[in-house]
This record gives sequence, C-alpha cells and structure tokens, in this order.
Amino acid sequence: MAHPWPAWQEYTQFDAATQDEDFADAKIAIINEYGIEALQQSWLKVCSELSIVTQEIASKGSDIIPIFDSNQILAKGFTHQQKDAAKSIGAFVCKATISSDDATDLYSDLKTYLDNNKGRIPAWPKESPSMLMLYDSPVQNELRTHPRHLRLQEKLNELWHDSTGETSSAPLIYLDGVRDRAPGQEFLGLGPHIDAGSLARWVDPSYRHVYHEVFSGRPEQLDIYDLGLRKDARQDLYPGIAHSSVLRTFQGWTAFTPTCSGQGTILVYPNASWAIAYVMLRPFFCAPTDPDQIMNASKWTIDRTSAWFPGTVKADSQRLSRSSHPHLRLEECMVAMPPIEPGDTVWWHADVSGDRSGNVSAMDLANDIQVCHAVDTRHDGTQNAAVAYIAACPTTPINKAYVQKQLAAILQGRRAPDYVEDGDTLDERTLVGHCGLHDIDAEGRRAFGFELEVQ
Repeated sequence: MAHPWPAWQEYTQFDAATQDEDFADAKIAIINEYGIEALQQSWLKVCSELSIVTQEIASKGSDIIPIFDSNQILAKGFTHQQKDAAKSIGAFVCKATISSDDATDLYSDLKTYLDNNKGRIPAWPKESPSMLMLYDSPVQNELRTHPRHLRLQEKLNELWHDSTGETSSAPLIYLDGVRDRAPGQEFLGLGPHIDAGSLARWVDPSYRHVYHEVFSGRPEQLDIYDLGLRKDARQDLYPGIAHSSVLRTFQGWTAFTPTCSGQGTILVYPNASWAIAYVMLRPFFCAPTDPDQIMNASKWTIDRTSAWFPGTVKADSQRLSRSSHPHLRLEECMVAMPPIEPGDTVWWHADVSGDRSGNVSAMDLANDIQVCHAVDTRHDGTQNAAVAYIAACPTTPINKAYVQKQLAAILQGRRAPDYVEDGDTLDERTLVGHCGLHDIDAEGRRAFGFELEVQ
C-alpha cells in the first residue's frame, strides 16, 4: 500500500466470548483425520512458498494484476496464458465490458432515481452514506442482464471445472447493492478479509474437503477452481448477514465512474491458492515467543486443542491482520486495482482477501470469493467512486434453489433472502421509477430464474 496502514483491528488475542465448542471440535476433528505430521508438512511448504510469492507481490505492486480486453475475451475466450494469469492471481480487470458512454449514462439514470426517492433508500454508514441497500433498480437490472455482461460472466464461470455433470457455466443473477462514495469520504471498513463463510470452511464436511490436499500435506495440489468440490459447500452454515447463500465463482463490480488507488478502489491480496492454504492452516499453529522468530515457520508449534481461530467469527467474514497472519505480509502485499474507467469490470475469486467498504451488517461486498480483499479507506479524488456489485454465479443446485427464492421475493416486493434485516421493510416496487423485470430479454429472464419453478 502506498499510504500508511489503516487502523484495522489486529487479531492477536483469544476472545472467549466469540468462541464455543464448535471451534475446538473442528480443530480436533481435522487433526484426528489428517494427523499432525501432514499439517506440519503443509505449514512448512506453504510458508516457504509464501516467502517467494510475497516478494513478487511487493516488488510488482498493482502491476501484478492482469488486465484483459473484454472484446477479446467475449470473441475468443481466454488464451491459455490469460487463464493461467487469472487463476494464479485470482483477481483481474476486464476493460470495457460495457461502453464508457453507456456506463456514464446509466450512472446519470441512477442519480436521478436516487434523487426521486431521496430519504427512502437505506444506506450505510449513517455518518456518510455510500453503501446503498438498493437491489432492484432499473439501472442495476439493465446492467445485470446486459448481453455482454452475461456472456462475460459465463466466460468467468468456465475458468472453473466440474466432472460431476451437476453444474453448468450458464450464469444466474445474484442481487447485490451499489456503492456511491463521494470524494473525501473516509471509511475504515472491515479490513482485510475473505468472504464465503468463515468457520464453515473447517466445519462443513463438503467445504472442508475443498481443502483436503492442504490438510493432507500436499498444498501444492490444492485446486480452488474445482466446482465439483465446491458446489455443495455450506458457506452459510452459520447464519449471518455477511454470508451469501450462493457460490460466486468471482465476485465483482462494474464501474460507473473512474477510480484508482487512493480514490475508493478495492484492494486485493493477489494470490489465491497459497494465501487460502495459509489461512486454513493458521489455527493449528502457535507463534514463537521470540518476536525475531515470527517469520521462521519451523519455530511455530502445533496447537492441538485451543478454540482460537485468529480472525474467525461465525457470523462474519474470515478476517486477517498483520499480526495474526504474518507470513502473508499484508502491509506490503495488499495492492490496489489498476486505474478503472466507466464500464470496466473488476473480479476476484472467492478465496481472495481484501477489505470491505460497505454495509457490514447488510451488504456482503465480496461474498463468496476467497481472494483476500479490502476497500481503500481513502477517497482523495474529485468525483464520486460509484460501482454496482455484480458477481459471476454458475448454475448449481444450491444456486438454483436460492435464485428461485430470490425471484419470488422481489416479485412480491420483499428483500432477497440474504438481505432480510429487522427494521428494513422497504418494498422497492413503491419507489418512483421502479419498473420491475418486465422489459428484460429472454436471456436475462433465464438468468433471473424465470425458467425455474418458483418455490
């Protein structure tokens, strides 16, 4: 990061108030299944590899983030080299997914919609509202069902693979919100975190099996793009507004306005496999008492029984910090996305770490993706930093079941299931200018789930 590290929380102290027997039980179960020796082998391998990975990230900064031309991807798909780059880094930019003029016009329409409904749309934080709890506006639905956007989502889904035959790359639409952040608005956010569940990764049998190679002493064989393994994972095993019910192959946002480092963009940890392997192993090891030995992985000792999972809270995203996850070298390796123009899309894998700049209680800004990410705490630009959160969601049994419920809810004027909160009774059908889903084309209707039987 180019500016001083924000005052994000450091997860160094065991907080018994946030734990229960599920934490210790999960640790014991994994140790009993895989054994201490395999965990130690993985720990040493992962920390050794991270010493190389982090050096590359620190030296390249934002230049490590791949940038793709949407026109080329849509016409010919990803080349082998592009696939390797996208999957290795786990975060990337697709330029001109929609035209800059179209994005600018849509933002103007959105501002008009907000003005016409001033005081009716909940937003967060209260002192400087920028995260809009708006999910069913005409602008959002036009973007979600834009033919180029849907085709790109399918291309992204194809970066994953599944030999079970139970899924497809055909995109489904998952409603999410809008960020419209004015210049000068600072927001500390949640700090570096990974979405798509927290303790569930260790507890849910299907989810735990995604990381079987890590626990088996073979972290180099971890495949975080195996949809056959991931499709049944219960990332919402523990209810919480931060956990989405669907699997998103890539979380993403579509830019309405230009943004860059220091102007409210997203920060990511540009590595997926080795970073998430480290996070999965971290609860099983205790740091050496000598601070000079912290980075020496061989000096860490096995933690067999404690209930402490650093940065893990059942109802929230998996959190990370410099102190609790030192081998990630977060201060040097959380990088801003390259400069973004209106119409560009930004994508990050569900295991990528970062920072959320949204409604921690009502909007999951990076929900299923495992890349560690964060939102820039500063916005020193001259115009609003505005984006629509639109993810790539494959067709899976769990995703289809959720989309059915989501469609039924919005047609009845209710919040989608993942956004139901006490006190939020807004029926978006009553907003001035709301037009529902009547005008979307056949492909958009399919992605919204109209061809599925509504439950």
